[in-house]
Amino acid sequence: MIADVSKSNKIVVEKSTVPVKTAEAIEKILTHNSKGIDFQILSNPEFLAEGTAIQDLFNPDRVLIGGRETPAGQKAIAALRDVYAHWVPVDRIICSNLWSAELSKLAANAFLAQRISSVNAMSALCEATGADVSQVAHAVGKDTRIGPKFLNASVGFGGSCFQKDILNLVYICECNGLPEVANYWKQVIKINDYQKTRFVNRIVSSMFNTVSGKKIAILGFAFKKDTGDTRETPAIDVCKGLLGDKALLSIYDPQVNEEQIQRDLAMKKFDWDHPVHLQPMSPTSIKQVNVVWDAYAATKDAHGVCILTEWDEFKTLDYQRIYDNMRKPAFIFDGRNVVDEAKLRAIGFIVYSIGKPLDQWLKDMPAVA
Repeated sequence: MIADVSKSNKIVVEKSTVPVKTAEAIEKILTHNSKGIDFQILSNPEFLAEGTAIQDLFNPDRVLIGGRETPAGQKAIAALRDVYAHWVPVDRIICSNLWSAELSKLAANAFLAQRISSVNAMSALCEATGADVSQVAHAVGKDTRIGPKFLNASVGFGGSCFQKDILNLVYICECNGLPEVANYWKQVIKINDYQKTRFVNRIVSSMFNTVSGKKIAILGFAFKKDTGDTRETPAIDVCKGLLGDKALLSIYDPQVNEEQIQRDLAMKKFDWDHPVHLQPMSPTSIKQVNVVWDAYAATKDAHGVCILTEWDEFKTLDYQRIYDNMRKPAFIFDGRNVVDEAKLRAIGFIVYSIGKPLDQWLKDMPAVA
């Protein structure tokens, strides 16, 4: 389409995260349709994070521009660099070759996801030994070579990028005859899946080995706070695990609507990644799922509460009121370590926080794999 309408030389900038060598494919298509016009392809991956996108755009850690190492390619890089230089310090604008730019984005997301899986792997060991993953992460993060970010243990990572980009990396490694490297990165996803399974197993085993017919309140459905995005959210796998054992779910998320939640729970994995017209029409809503607009409505008469997104409002809920309106014994399974477990135990809750020393009740009922 670009070739059809171009009347003068063009710089084509690839922004989205794409398989390495996509720029080469774009270049070939344009060159074969060039009609004497010169096309330069640049890779300029975006590093915006949901919830802080505008801030990330105005004050980026770095801007990455990849292009051909030819005079025309370097000229194109300089043209895009000059656009960014209006508000980004020049020392934060990194220029590289095409492949380096494309691969850097995949590598950055893989490293971030790997940190989450690393701390989540430690959380399982902490529970087994009586260590506290928050204390371990704090001690580890004080090492300036490691740093404190992305070291919060949780029920798992989600979002549209991490898993997709790692699988992309795995595919590139396999295509290039590097199975050992591919398997290394696959393990990051395996630990993430293990963490979600472990969380569901912990819930079921704590509640007398069955949640069948029991009301479980799900607080939070988005993959992280301050966004309504549910793509690859760990809440989907946790809810499906509980529904598999015939639990009755009451779900509250401040930004995700009922249609989206029903769609996510009815859809097969990865269907969400297809264009809307290729997705299943309107998936049948799941009768065991009730979506409400208030945390207190979700938890009323519930046997257990699962916190799956770290929304700030969940830290300040009136847990005494929640406890009074729940069935007893009242359980809280904190998948984001947002609550003060000592305060909740004083109220009367049986609390499970990921990677924290286990409640006596939970020790007596080990989570079976």
